Amino acid sequence: MLHDRLLVRVDESGDRRSSGGIVIPVTATMGRRLAWARVEAAGAHVRSVEVGDRVLFDPEDRAEVEVRGDDFVLLRERDLHAVASERIDEGQTGLYL
Repeated sequence: MLHDRLLVRVDESGDRRSSGGIVIPVTATMGRRLAWARVEAAGAHVRSVEVGDRVLFDPEDRAEVEVRGDDFVLLRERDLHAVASERIDEGQTGLYL
């Protein structure tokens, strides 16, 4: 990976459920919705994200790439909206924007 780029795998969880228990199929359109993905690789100049973190990004601002038959998304670190990290320090929530 080069510079501030991230290679992520989108979380394809399939159907979603509403808070009332109604199943919402993947094909349903719901306006502009952000997506979660898991970081698979990071460039040398990425500062606040590590491999294994989950990141929140806008699916419309992405470049898809296929590596050895698997689909990934290539993002810049500045295009992230949030990071969910397993590295929790004292007083940290593990999710930062």
